[in-house]
Amino acid sequence: MTAEQSAAVDPLDLRILAALAERPDASIKELAEALAIPASTCAFRMRSLRSRGVILGMRLEIDPAALGRPLQAVIRVRLGNHSKSRVEALFDALERTAGVLQVFHIAGADDFLVHVAVADAAALRDIVLERITVHDVVRATETQLVFERREGVGALPRG
Repeated sequence: MTAEQSAAVDPLDLRILAALAERPDASIKELAEALAIPASTCAFRMRSLRSRGVILGMRLEIDPAALGRPLQAVIRVRLGNHSKSRVEALFDALERTAGVLQVFHIAGADDFLVHVAVADAAALRDIVLERITVHDVVRATETQLVFERREGVGALPRG
């Protein structure tokens, strides 16, 4: 997808995205009614937003605590070297680690931020010692507990 494709979002697209953000489980018919547009127009626009890569997918959000993982943390990872293959191998391994919610490859003093949800402090220690520091590319880690998490307003402009 080019920048031109993603930038070609018009006011109706933005209205559809805002309505979908409010009610992600709404049917095309329900969205169309809420927006006072024909269902066929809504369906066409939704397909277009998906094909242009504006809508990347729909996600199911589950409370980790409900699955026995009430403790969340962000693990800062610093690398000793930055060879592309070793960085990619670590990135791949981190995203496949049970309990990892998100992995960010970042610029700055740290190289990765790893957001995890685990059962307890021992499980957190195990992720750090058995899943992260075992990679020889890792120089240091720092773990920060998450007391509370809130979603931001997102990328859609607010009216």
